[in-house]
Amino acid sequence: MQINFSKFMKKTAFVFLLVVTFSVCKGADIYFVSLEGNDNNPGTKEKPFGTISKARDAARKLPGKTGPTIIYLRGGTYVFKNTLEFGSADKNIVLMPFEKEPVIFSGGISINPTKVKRLDQTAYASEFAENLRKKIGVLNLRELNISDYGQLHSVGFSRPYQPSWMELFINDKPGQLARWPNDSTVAMGRVIDKGSVPRDGDNGNRGGKFVYGTDRPSGWKKTKDVWISGYFNYGYAEDAVQLAALDTVGKTFTTVEPHIYGFNSGKNWNRWYAYNIPEEIDQNGEYYLDRERGLLFFYLPSLITKLDLSLLRDPLIALEGSQNITIKNISFEVSRSMGIYMERSESCTLSDCIFRNLGSLAVTIGKGIMPFKTQKHEGSGEESSRVLGSLDQHQYENTTFNRQGGKNNRIVNCHIYNTGAGGISLGGGDRLTLTPAGNSIENCRIHDFNRIEKSYRPAINIDGVGNRIANCEIYNAPSMAILLHGNDHILEYSTIYDVCREVDDQGAFYYGRDASERGHKVRFNYFHHLGNANRTTAIYHDDGACGMEVFGNIFFKAGTIPVLIGGGQDISYKNNLFIDSPLGIHVDNRFQNWSKNSLDKDGVIEKRLKAVKFDQPPYAIKYPELVNYWKDNPAIPKRLVFDNNIFVRIKTTRKGEDSWFIWSEKNMVSDIYPYNWKMMDSRHFIPDDTQLAVPEGWQVLPVEKIGIQKDYQ
Repeated sequence: MQINFSKFMKKTAFVFLLVVTFSVCKGADIYFVSLEGNDNNPGTKEKPFGTISKARDAARKLPGKTGPTIIYLRGGTYVFKNTLEFGSADKNIVLMPFEKEPVIFSGGISINPTKVKRLDQTAYASEFAENLRKKIGVLNLRELNISDYGQLHSVGFSRPYQPSWMELFINDKPGQLARWPNDSTVAMGRVIDKGSVPRDGDNGNRGGKFVYGTDRPSGWKKTKDVWISGYFNYGYAEDAVQLAALDTVGKTFTTVEPHIYGFNSGKNWNRWYAYNIPEEIDQNGEYYLDRERGLLFFYLPSLITKLDLSLLRDPLIALEGSQNITIKNISFEVSRSMGIYMERSESCTLSDCIFRNLGSLAVTIGKGIMPFKTQKHEGSGEESSRVLGSLDQHQYENTTFNRQGGKNNRIVNCHIYNTGAGGISLGGGDRLTLTPAGNSIENCRIHDFNRIEKSYRPAINIDGVGNRIANCEIYNAPSMAILLHGNDHILEYSTIYDVCREVDDQGAFYYGRDASERGHKVRFNYFHHLGNANRTTAIYHDDGACGMEVFGNIFFKAGTIPVLIGGGQDISYKNNLFIDSPLGIHVDNRFQNWSKNSLDKDGVIEKRLKAVKFDQPPYAIKYPELVNYWKDNPAIPKRLVFDNNIFVRIKTTRKGEDSWFIWSEKNMVSDIYPYNWKMMDSRHFIPDDTQLAVPEGWQVLPVEKIGIQKDYQ
């Protein structure tokens, strides 16, 4: 008997909500929490508790508890100075607002706008240009007893996750450390010293030096803590480093730290911008913190209605070993870290929540790579290192095969935006045993998720085994949308657009460098309006990536190369629609030439295959073609099936040796658009009556089911 995973999960959630509703009607356990409450109260509507932790503890003590406990939150902003912990003793709890009263969980502090002084009315006016003195405001943080500013630190390709420094949010919008240029970048000049190159084993930690070639830095008086950000070598590896020296005579920058690949110039993406410069406060949202004096300078908007500073360095909520916890209709914001961390949890649901203005991710399911602190979890007595997840391609070797992400957890109907370092890290499942987790992200809108960190900080990092992304909308990002590791994942009914806007040699959906990662299904998604003038793709099977079924997707203006297969095997593309791209599919044999060292003995491919015992069960049974990987000349692409695909106004359908393709005669080339062109070009996809001849057996694409759906359960 086969179980439809999607229907099963939806029915399970629906039944649970029915149980909750029925229990409420039958006098289930209900507690109320209010900002005006008191923990000495009984927790009733008339006499609510004053803290959520008190309601949680009361639920733990209920005798013979079997049904759900509802914790109703009265409206308001709940400020967190520490993480709210739910442990293994916490089961069957629903945390939600009462009667749709707006509830915010904040990791920051709100400042009364009357505390702001206009610069020209302070003793600091002479430090800025005269034309800006009436446009800049000043906050004295010492007078407000705020001293934990955090530290600016390097962020970029292959660097570890860290909580952000203290940030300023004005009228619910994130500020920007004062930068130049405001909304563009400057070409790197001649490189005088490329610095150490850690990727080549050079760990001398010597910074680089290059010509910046512009007069603007000559006007910067405070150069002690200036930072630059840019693509200093390759177009997929953005980095941000502090300046050690700024030579206005020779017009050179010297950096404190090296870039992982060493500094280079000459490519159109080798560009930089500088930030944390007080003289560059010249537009809305820009700010500068004088850490020595505790003075925060920022550009004044026409009206300040709200002013917030982020303080909390840990997750707002942690679910560790908990079961059947539902968190619904709550906004998580103004924190240096993430909104929710989940580990070893089962059947927990985050529903209809907003995650915004956070310094790092919105949600992490499963352990990752950066510890916050180690402590005993309340109610469990277990030690654990809470971490930020989302593993990038080159940190993969340092991860475990089981991130303890629990199982059957859902993130559904949530809106994530203005986060600092990605959206969601979705783990779960055991790669050694191929045990699926069944965790999922459904009907979520995720955009503008790279305020601070760009490289390998996707909207969704999915790893482990047997997890799912469905009906999501992902857009507006400089880099990738989804980064995949693991086995047997599903991406379906999602729309991805306006990503990979800065990078070169990267894909909206990206995975690779591990031949054991197989069993993925990518179906009925809409990839459109991707990339820039550089090399960008919709689906990037990088460096020998294998084992994916791609069915029924739409690729419309989906980068310069909608599909790139870099030397892989056992990949099929069927019933897909390609529209308006210079090239449809690119296949290469990189393992026979410039990347042949990947197949060296004890190289990256062999290490990863050995790590999962690829020639033994369960891998040998689940993926029988993998057993003969080394015997079947892995340097040559093979078993790449293309059948029943339609190419509309694609200049070149495929690039690569004919012997690498299993190319069906049912693939069709056409000049007729199958759908309404004007609607497609305005980011929508609505069928009309245009007739397009299709191959025999073509399955009509369910475009109405793609993307965010109303009344999704």
